[in-house]
Amino acid sequence: MADDARLDDLTTDPLTVAADAAAYLAQATGVERHDVALVLGSGWGGAADLLGETVAEIPAPEVPGFAAPAVVGHVGTIRSIKIAATGKHALVLGSRTHLYEGKGVRRVVHGVRTAAAAGCSTVVLTNGCGGLNPAWAPGTPVLIRDHINLTTVSPLEGATFVDLTDLYTTRLRDVARSVDPTLDEGVYVQFRGPHYETPAEVKMAGILGGDLVGMSTTVEAIAARHVGMDVLGLSLVTNLAAGVGDEPLSHAEVLEAGAAAGPRISRLLADVVGRL
Repeated sequence: MADDARLDDLTTDPLTVAADAAAYLAQATGVERHDVALVLGSGWGGAADLLGETVAEIPAPEVPGFAAPAVVGHVGTIRSIKIAATGKHALVLGSRTHLYEGKGVRRVVHGVRTAAAAGCSTVVLTNGCGGLNPAWAPGTPVLIRDHINLTTVSPLEGATFVDLTDLYTTRLRDVARSVDPTLDEGVYVQFRGPHYETPAEVKMAGILGGDLVGMSTTVEAIAARHVGMDVLGLSLVTNLAAGVGDEPLSHAEVLEAGAAAGPRISRLLADVVGRL
């Protein structure tokens, strides 16, 4: 099992650990350089099987800095896939660490930093989330246009200033709409979790300009832009947010909505990646 204690040592550069993880993946997969990374959240996991040929599948805890997922619905492996449509190589990061797990922000963004060190110039970040728009029924995929980070946490350390004006790359959203012109887009608001938002907090998010609420993605996107990656964000509305719908919120509902929408959104995502 990989020793990831260095990520807890603030004297260690986390990019060094990411470089070590990338070197391990290159050796374990036989793929010297990957092109695009995917972080597959609730409901999106089936896309990996549609991308192309799996070159290698590695248990995440074997890779420096990674651990097994703590959330039901996420897989515990990292896959290298040769994309059938382009011949490029995708790195599918199934072992996502969430901020609410208390392991520190370095571990949350280690996956995207590793992907960049492995050669990826693009990352696709997906999630399951609550929707503020009643027209977005559970099972609706939505492009992330921008975000509001309410976690109070940044993955950047020290005097590290990064422009986030076009964080969710316009060109990539255009590619997604070339696959499905009906895709709506919105602003994703990340809360720290793990509790769901209150109706008042959801109302606040809407007043601030939010359309989607969840517990992942924003700090990963910031870290990805810091290391020079283009970012495509896709949310699956798994439920109406608290106060918007009448039903109580539960993780079982999230999994159920993700399973129901899985085949359709997986096909969508695979087709989008095939054009990147």
